[in-house]
Amino acid sequence: MASIKQWMTPLKGLDSLKLTETPKPTPGKGEVLVEIHTVSLNYRDIEVTNGEYTHHKSVGQEPSIVPCSDMCGVVTQVGDDVSVWKVGDRVLSTFLPDHQTGQVTEKELSRGMGLPLDGVLTEYRVFPEHGLVKAPSHMSDEEAATLPIAAVTAWMSINGMRPMGRNGGSGEYILLQGTGGVAISGLQIAKASGAKVIITSSSDSKLAQAKELGADYTINYRTQPNWGEEVMRLTNHHGADIILETGGAQTLRQSFDAIAFGGLINCIGYVSGKVDAPDDRTNVNLLTLRRNVTMKGIINGPKDRFEEAMNFYEKHHIQPVVNKVFSFEEAKEAFKCVASGSHFGKVVIRVK
Repeated sequence: MASIKQWMTPLKGLDSLKLTETPKPTPGKGEVLVEIHTVSLNYRDIEVTNGEYTHHKSVGQEPSIVPCSDMCGVVTQVGDDVSVWKVGDRVLSTFLPDHQTGQVTEKELSRGMGLPLDGVLTEYRVFPEHGLVKAPSHMSDEEAATLPIAAVTAWMSINGMRPMGRNGGSGEYILLQGTGGVAISGLQIAKASGAKVIITSSSDSKLAQAKELGADYTINYRTQPNWGEEVMRLTNHHGADIILETGGAQTLRQSFDAIAFGGLINCIGYVSGKVDAPDDRTNVNLLTLRRNVTMKGIINGPKDRFEEAMNFYEKHHIQPVVNKVFSFEEAKEAFKCVASGSHFGKVVIRVK
């Protein structure tokens, strides 16, 4: 029987990642076999590999898994009763294969790619027919692999629950935190939508790169720690209509200071921490009431909204930003690159 290579982790840290061999899988009824060409990394993959992705009760901690959820590949074999895909189709994975439409629930979360299910950091993987999306034709494999989590999360943050009266366009302000995958995807989507974009970072060089991509305003939060006040100044005291809140413990209070009346704060990530500092507790109830704010947790999005986002990307010919590409054998170094926070956009591993 033919064998394939795949990376495994016992969830005990980045150095626990190990390249192994396993028999090549075959698709069953309603399944397809995909030759994986590229895999992109998310902050979630770092947490999973470190054994720290524990805040969803429905996501169990497995003894050992294949990590990662985002891939671009080509269908090489189809099982019985498959009608959507054929051999040669170029496809993308979906983070939660069973989340087809509507609100996500524990049921879909309990079958997430790269925990608790084996992920995509492997040469071949079997997918359910319904768990794939067509890859945009104008993108390279490296660009397309970045889309399943970063682009869909940004798309849902901007378009999933837009505040009443805000229909996009030149009058809308969208605030992005940092220059990781979700933020840069949000920058590209927001600019293609006609919005004005404000982006924060601790790196002036990264802010300069964001300017080149079309950011209207940039703020270095190291030199301007009270950046919520700067947002108000830049927007003539209107504030940001939509915020992609990816920082967490050390940024949420500033987001409340930067938000417009009736605005939307999308809670996406927590790269600055999960627990508030004991001397700076945030009274979320009062702060939400203060400007009639809506807070919304964002866990990616359903397949139908993923396909909607891909239509938008193709219409506007958006090219995702790939910061660095590692070889399959260099996967451990790729994980460490993401963990360091030094990247701008996405880090990708080329498998084939």
